[in-house]
Parts: sequence; structure tokens; C-alpha cells
Amino acid sequence: MPTDAPSSEQTITLAGGCFWCVDAALRALDGVLETTCGYAQGALPNPTYAEVCSGRTGHAEAVRLRFDPQRLPLHRVLEVFFAIHDPTSRDRQGADVGPQYRSGIYCSDETQCAQVRSLVEAMGPQVVTEVQALRVFWPAEAEHQDYYARHPGQGYCQVVIRPKLDTVRSAFASLLRAPG
Repeated sequence: MPTDAPSSEQTITLAGGCFWCVDAALRALDGVLETTCGYAQGALPNPTYAEVCSGRTGHAEAVRLRFDPQRLPLHRVLEVFFAIHDPTSRDRQGADVGPQYRSGIYCSDETQCAQVRSLVEAMGPQVVTEVQALRVFWPAEAEHQDYYARHPGQGYCQVVIRPKLDTVRSAFASLLRAPG
């Protein structure tokens, strides 16, 4: 029987540079049910990390996010997403350069795309984030999943990811999961 009740979960795929950074920041939010690092929108079936890093597959490093919109509304997800990367930088986030590091939001349906487009357009013409329906998503290799939690002392984690997590902890404290 059809229902008009809101779905208890949504999925959206976000590309904002290195997927390790996006994944670590989003995992900290209350209402996130699951994150999966992977490769979105490219032409090569089931690409490897090395292939995507070449910049020739058309894929973006991305995180597929499954979340509860009752606890974490989409606009709040996007607020955090835009705080942890530069949406005005085309094909680059810091030292990570190439089309695989582009800013993109890949929606699960047209209703979600319309909502996202409205939010992105309101940010102004300097924002280069692409907004599209998700065409394809390939999960990344196991070693890329939950990378920060498994390698917090690694140099990249300390220099690049940790400052983004500090931003989330200070600017979005009310959205964080309860400890424990």
C-alpha cells in the first residue's frame, strides 16, 4: 500500500577531493547510517584506485552516504560537506589535483537533485560543484574504507584530514554522534 510518510533513509554521493577526508568528516555525524568510499560517474567499469588516480577514467573519488533525514536533514549534510572542501576550486582540493578530485553531488533521485541544485545555486556563481543524478558508483578497495580511523597517525591523516575533522567538531558540534 502506498504511503505518504517520509522515507526513513536517503542516499547521496558526495565528491569533495580525497574520499578519505569526506568519509572521516561524515562518519562523525549523528544520523549517518553508512559511508562507502568509491568512484562515481566515470566510464571505466569497476576501476582500481590507481586507474582513478590517473585522472583518465572520468570517475570522481566520492563517498556514498546513507543517512536518516529525520536526524540529519540533507541541508545539514551539505552544510558540513561545503565546510570541509573548497567548492570554488575546479578539479583540485589542496595538493590533490585532477578531475578525480572535483566537487560533485550525485543525487539518488530528481527530487533530491532539485533540492541540491537550489542550495548550490544560492551559494553563487563561483561554486563549481557539479550536481547530477548518480549514474554509476563503484565501491573502492577495502583498504580505502574508514581509512582515517585505521591510520590516524599517518602523515596525510594528521596534516590534511585532522584539520577538517577539527572544523567539523568545532563548527558542527550539535550534529556529532554522542561518544561511546
